[in-house]
Amino acid sequence: MEFINNVPIYVQVIDDIKRDIVNGILPMGGKMPSSRELALKYKINPNTSSRIYREMEAEGICFTKRGLGTFVTEDKETVVRIREKMAEDFINSFIQGMKGLGFTREELNHLISIKYGEGGA
Repeated sequence: MEFINNVPIYVQVIDDIKRDIVNGILPMGGKMPSSRELALKYKINPNTSSRIYREMEAEGICFTKRGLGTFVTEDKETVVRIREKMAEDFINSFIQGMKGLGFTREELNHLISIKYGEGGA
């Protein structure tokens, strides 16, 4: 994973993990990598990986079983909420970018219907 300079690394890793959860790569209730494994996978400081799990636990995305490790939430509503929030963020960013290019709502809707009808871009 290549990191973006203006976004904290821990936020980028959390977003990547959320994508894996939403896409089922990390299934609900599934065991997550240890902090050390996470640090190696993303080539980050082990303190950062610990922070990632603390932040995710605070958001209800994962939970820790003492002595067993960290696990993905088993709450389907939490996963649905994560997916909807990620979609909202993508859409807002996309709309702002298209407005910056001067597209009107009608032009944008037309473009989306054409591209979506082609099977996506």
